[in-house]
Amino acid sequence: MAGETGRCSSPGCTEPPIMVLRGTGERLCARHFTASVEGRVRQTVEERKMVQDGDVVVVGLSGGKDSTVLLHILSRILRDRPVRVVAVTVDEGIAGYREETVQTARAITAACGVEHVIVSFEDYCGSTLDELVRERPEHPCTICGVLRRRLLQNAARDLGATRLATGHCLDDEVQSALMNILNGDVRRIVRTGVPDAGAFVPRVKPLRDIPEKEVTLYGIVQGIYTPLPECPYAGEALRSDVRHLLSTLEYRHPGTMERTMAGYDRLRERVGGCVEGGEVSYCPECGEPSTGGLCRACELLGSLADR
Repeated sequence: MAGETGRCSSPGCTEPPIMVLRGTGERLCARHFTASVEGRVRQTVEERKMVQDGDVVVVGLSGGKDSTVLLHILSRILRDRPVRVVAVTVDEGIAGYREETVQTARAITAACGVEHVIVSFEDYCGSTLDELVRERPEHPCTICGVLRRRLLQNAARDLGATRLATGHCLDDEVQSALMNILNGDVRRIVRTGVPDAGAFVPRVKPLRDIPEKEVTLYGIVQGIYTPLPECPYAGEALRSDVRHLLSTLEYRHPGTMERTMAGYDRLRERVGGCVEGGEVSYCPECGEPSTGGLCRACELLGSLADR
């Protein structure tokens, strides 16, 4: 990263490099590093057909570095296309944490000139995450994940979205892949889609091929990176342990994450669809898609109401 000696590898450039790309060994200055990241995101979006002309793209904007960088890049690479971009922030209600990230989200949407919608756990179910955690002895990340997904989907659908973009980078995707394997979740391991695509606003992940350290450096170079407190519940998650393990492996064996992701993608291409099947059921309580009977959100909220 910063401090590398020599000159930028780009022809004719004499600026000092700030990053050595892991795959190619290129040493890039700030300007050419920015162009490289944006070019790779554009390539991912185009090759995977993540965005089409006429789309309404809702960006899940937490205010953290990944989603902030995602919104910034999409607002640039989609600027001249007939695409509407709207940012949605979910306020879970985490004291001492969420206030700062919401403020950061407001700042980046204003800078990008993007419409911003904020939805909250409290408006949806009458309680903040802090209150829900006190009432239910279940892992806070489980409650948060279920309700966040529900609120993002609801908001995206209400906005007429055709795509829901999230800021998952390469590190996040590899962590999820390993967690699926560790949990023995065969359906998630091979899943390439959903049985009834019309039941969900399709998700896309434009940063899926960009390592986290490059996402962070891009945010610093662009002046949009704001150090924020870590979620107080994050350390309790399995993901935290998996993140540490993969970081260690990547340090000792460079390229581990890229190879793991490539292998995971090949696995899905070969066996995807073999495990999924059947029709999507719908929750009798709220009408949202479910795996049968009450959806996970209604199960959670119902169990709390019974206390």
